[in-house]
Amino acid sequence: MAISNWKRNLYILMVCQFFVMAAMTMIIPFLPLYLQELGVTDPQAVSRWAGIIFGANFLSAFIFSPIWGRLADKHGRKLMLLRSGFGMAIVVTLTGFAVGPWSLLLLRLLNGMISGFIPAAIALMSMSTPKKHVGYALGMLQAGAVAGGICGPLFGGVMADFMGFRMIFYVTGATILIAAFGVLFFVKEHFEKKEETVKTNTWQDFKKVAATSPMLTLFFVFFIVQCAIIGINPLLSLYVQELTTSQNVAFYAGLVMSVMGFANMSASPFLGRLSDRKGAHFVLLWALLFVAIVTLPQAFVQNYWQLLALRFLLGLGLGGLLPSINSLIRHVAPEGMESRTYGFSNSFMYLGTMIGPIAGGWLASYQGMSSLFIVSAILLIINVFLVKTRVVPVMKRKLNKQKQSLTKTAAT
Repeated sequence: MAISNWKRNLYILMVCQFFVMAAMTMIIPFLPLYLQELGVTDPQAVSRWAGIIFGANFLSAFIFSPIWGRLADKHGRKLMLLRSGFGMAIVVTLTGFAVGPWSLLLLRLLNGMISGFIPAAIALMSMSTPKKHVGYALGMLQAGAVAGGICGPLFGGVMADFMGFRMIFYVTGATILIAAFGVLFFVKEHFEKKEETVKTNTWQDFKKVAATSPMLTLFFVFFIVQCAIIGINPLLSLYVQELTTSQNVAFYAGLVMSVMGFANMSASPFLGRLSDRKGAHFVLLWALLFVAIVTLPQAFVQNYWQLLALRFLLGLGLGGLLPSINSLIRHVAPEGMESRTYGFSNSFMYLGTMIGPIAGGWLASYQGMSSLFIVSAILLIINVFLVKTRVVPVMKRKLNKQKQSLTKTAAT
């Protein structure tokens, strides 16, 4: 594929991901407050319902992600982007008509079933980009998504204070619809359908993918990252509520999310280029260590501004995590099974994003919000050791073999 084509797709998908993330983050940070509006008033019940409803989306996404990955390998990644974009536009709009926690739960389950816009965009770009530029492309894609994550909470906070939460869902649905049309008309994919000589099922596909070292470790690392980071996010507005006496809690909660996103967006392209030069395993290891270090002090902040500063530092580290993991997955995925590999990777991501908020909701309801940051830091340190012992040595050997192969080829 010509370089101009992959760059064009990159810029278009950056814009589309901006719209999708801006739309989704308009409401996600404020789910606990929306539940209060729907009649859930007990603080412990709000924490539990917030975790369950936030995680429910990812339960159905966890189940369906390998199915979408298999279909993407057969019919193309653009089709998965369109399926997700138009589907989410409808379901998110309907979420604005929720009448209680149970209807909100069912709509979140449905949204998870048809979601996957950003993972599909990652799969499309990783396959259409030359391998030597994958880190840069995924870093830029991450920057586009995070830029939306910056604007979304701020706009959502303002809209929530002035127009109420229901209006945010209607705006979110319309914004995702715009992104879906952007993909339909402007993203080009040169997909060549390959006939499978041997028919396999999902379990056989997973065993083949997992047997490729260090893929299973990367999946587990992805899972822990999501548990540790996302487990905090849906409850962050309640933590902000504890730290500030202001009436505009939604705005200040949105600001905390946005400042982290701004740092993430700023760091992602730089760390993406660094991973292309030094290796994605190098960036992943040090980014994980940094994120663990700045997560722990958040449990002991005394005021809102301390939390804001630490969330900014956290965002800098996060700029190197997901692009590095996705870049490593692209480099070691079995040929012809790239989308299925991302499908399984996404399932681990969704599993962590499901378990994290649910466990976080229960932990916060009994031990307080501070305990979330302590547990998250411990999980991230475990990840550092996993990457150091299981990923870095394998990737170093693979890179050395590639260099030796290139040297022999040049000599002949």
